[in-house]
Amino acid sequence: MTTTVREKFSSQAAPEVLAALRQIAETQGRQFQAVLDDALRDYIDRQQKERPRRHVMAAFASSVDEFDSLYRELAK
Repeated sequence: MTTTVREKFSSQAAPEVLAALRQIAETQGRQFQAVLDDALRDYIDRQQKERPRRHVMAAFASSVDEFDSLYRELAK
């Protein structure tokens, strides 16, 4: 069994945000700190990932260049 090292910190949040996190923790039968940790990790993941990804946008631009008239007809 591994023990997760945690670091205590102090911050402030809107009361409704904290209430929602507490409700989620209670509903899931989890500790508040575990739900908060998950929320912070999800936020970090979203911020660190490039959205939209460049290769996806390049493929989209290429598709629009090639099929622009078709897309306009389909939109009608």
